[in-house]
Amino acid sequence: MIAKEAIPNLLGNTAFDGSHNKIGKVGHVYLDDRTGQPEWMTVQTGNAGSRETFVPLETAELRGSEVTVPFSKEQITNAPNIDAGGGDHLSAQDEAVMYEFYGLAQPSMPAATMPRTDDAMTRSEEQMHIGKERVDAGKVHLHKYVVTEDQQQTVPVRKEKVRLEREPINDANRGRATSGPDISGADFEVVRHEERPVVNKETVPMERVRLATDDITEDQSVGGQVRKERIEAEGLRDDENR
Repeated sequence: MIAKEAIPNLLGNTAFDGSHNKIGKVGHVYLDDRTGQPEWMTVQTGNAGSRETFVPLETAELRGSEVTVPFSKEQITNAPNIDAGGGDHLSAQDEAVMYEFYGLAQPSMPAATMPRTDDAMTRSEEQMHIGKERVDAGKVHLHKYVVTEDQQQTVPVRKEKVRLEREPINDANRGRATSGPDISGADFEVVRHEERPVVNKETVPMERVRLATDDITEDQSVGGQVRKERIEAEGLRDDENR
């Protein structure tokens, strides 16, 4: 908002759009009838400044002798042609047209005095109504990967152990003992056997895993601000204010 004291810095100086493109020189400044603050300015547009276009000062910025508005030069050039008729203010209808063109909310007028209908005053207040919406709270993925772990099992294995047996000569084995040469050298061999563990692996299904959702209900505190009207009486005597 441009202050009233800054009007001399506007008149005759150059206006620029939001991209600092030169629009034209400022011709006139119009004040708000209620506040007395600068509300509109006219900028010379068209060929050789042949046309004066109204631009709102609500969002304007004064930088030295330059005034910058957040509208494009093209938009300002295409603004409706409003003729103020040489007056010092715009009509309410013309203002409404210009505010709508620039996409700005028109300042509200002061509330008029309401006609008195009865002896009671209505007190109103805002009430808060809470609703719910369903939104995404995040995604959960199933991911399968392979790990390797060591397993130990105890397995009984058998081994053959060779022992030396001696038996005396008797009538039962004498014939086998004397069947060979009397004195000679000889060799005899016995093969020992033993069991060794052998590991075989097979893949077997163990379980099936899926993702499921369960609905749970929890209480959440929701706060907000509501406005309430209060009615107080003024001018009551102490003995009446009870």
